[in-house]
Amino acid sequence: MTIYEKIENHRLVPVVALNDVSDAVKLADALIAGGLPVAEVTFRTSAAEEAIRLINKERPEMLVGAGTVTNVKQALAAINAGAQFLVTPGFSDEITASAIEHGVPIFPGVCTPTEIMKTLRYELPVLKFFPASQYGGLGTLKALNGPFPNIRFMPTGGINKDNVTEYLKYHGVIACGGSWMVSPKLISEGNFGKITELTKEAVALISAL
Repeated sequence: MTIYEKIENHRLVPVVALNDVSDAVKLADALIAGGLPVAEVTFRTSAAEEAIRLINKERPEMLVGAGTVTNVKQALAAINAGAQFLVTPGFSDEITASAIEHGVPIFPGVCTPTEIMKTLRYELPVLKFFPASQYGGLGTLKALNGPFPNIRFMPTGGINKDNVTEYLKYHGVIACGGSWMVSPKLISEGNFGKITELTKEAVALISAL
């Protein structure tokens, strides 16, 4: 399967912020045990690059990507660490071109028609709709899908167990990004058992669709 197909198969991408590299494999194990072997490790922390490298090495069954990529330097660091996909909070020509040059799928963040039009020349099949809840949620996403019927979205931002299914029921959504099952608090507390529990609940919720 392609990366896009794998992500659509999972339907949910945990958005993870790791402050300590030593938590990387533990987090991966918790997600695997919960039935969701995928993670977007965000470059909001200095541990991101090494965490991606470590997960790739120790848990090759994980689909691991890099999130909150805001410059080409981060993109290249993530790719060199083995990130299988990149996610950006907004659209950047430079980062998008770099990802394509290296053959790595990228999900640029967009929330307006103008931003979507800027991505068209790259012919990307999926874009990140961010921040989803703050920009009108599913209603806005459906409106955007009208003039751009060939583009699908991965909404992120304000997605939780109470609204994830309404997004996933819409044909224009490939998957959702969410962090409620991998909160920084649970990770910092070392409560990986709870992460597995919440992940199992999320997988069960999605499987029922």
